Amino acid sequence: MALPALLFFILFGGIPLVGVVLLSFTQWDGIGAISWLGVGNWTSVLADPVMWKAMGLTFGIMIFSWLVQTPLSLLLGVFTAGTQKYRAFLAVLYFLPLLMSAAAISIAYKALLDPNFGLAASLGIPILVQNWLGSPTLVLFVIIFVLSWMYVPFHSLIYQGGVRQIPKTMYEAASIDGAGTIRQFFSITLPQLKYTIITSSTLMVVGSMTSFDLIFVLTGGGPGDASRVLALDMYLRGFRANQMGPASVIAVLIVLIGLGLAQVLQRLGGKDKTSSQMEGM
Repeated sequence: MALPALLFFILFGGIPLVGVVLLSFTQWDGIGAISWLGVGNWTSVLADPVMWKAMGLTFGIMIFSWLVQTPLSLLLGVFTAGTQKYRAFLAVLYFLPLLMSAAAISIAYKALLDPNFGLAASLGIPILVQNWLGSPTLVLFVIIFVLSWMYVPFHSLIYQGGVRQIPKTMYEAASIDGAGTIRQFFSITLPQLKYTIITSSTLMVVGSMTSFDLIFVLTGGGPGDASRVLALDMYLRGFRANQMGPASVIAVLIVLIGLGLAQVLQRLGGKDKTSSQMEGM
C-alpha cells in the first residue's frame, strides 16, 4: 500500500534532491553548459558573510515566530475545542487567514503599513505611522507578526484536534477532586498535548526555514539585506545572479538544517515513536 507513495516521493522528492546536491559541485548560469567545479561553491558560500547573516536572520525569525505562535496557537486551539455555540463562529474568523495566499497577505500588509497612505496614516494615529518596512529593526518584527498572523490558525487547528482527543472523563475526575480550569490546563491538557506540541513545533521550524514567498513580496529582502533569509538568499543567487551552484549549496544547507532540527524535536518526544499522547491514562 505504501509503494505508490514511495514512488511518488522518489520521483518528486528524492531525484530532485540528488540533482541539487550534484549541482552544488558545478558551475552553471542556468542557461549554458554545466561544468564540474568541485568544492569551490561550498568554500565560497561558507566563507561568505552574507550567507551567515542570512542564516542568523533565519534562525532569529524561526525562534521568535515559535515563541509567538506556540502559546497563541495552543490557547486558541484549546478555546475553539469547546462546545459553546459562539465558539464555532469565532473559530471561522480565526481560520480566515488560511484561505488567503501568502502573496495576497503580503500585498495587503504592504499597503496597510505604508507610512503615507496606510491604515495608521488614514486613521490619524501618529505613534503607528512608522517606516515599518524601511527600518532594518522594525522590518523583522513585521515579518514575525505577519508570519504569526498567517500560520497561527493552522496550528490552532492542530491543537484543537489534539484537545478533542483527550477524554472528558479526565476533566470530570479533576473537577471532582477540586481542580480549577487553570490547574486542569497545566495538569491535564498540556501533558496530553506533548506530541501535538512537538508535531506543531516541527512544522513551524521547518516552515520558517523555507519561508520565501511572503518575505519576497513583502520586503524583497530589504532594506538592504535586513530581511534576506536563507531561502531568499538562495533565490537571489540562483535567479538574479545566475549562480546556480552557490544557490544549490544553500538549498542543501536548508535541507540538512531542517532535517537536523526535525530530528532533534522528534527526539524530545521520547525514543518510542509509536507512543500515543494518551499514554499513561
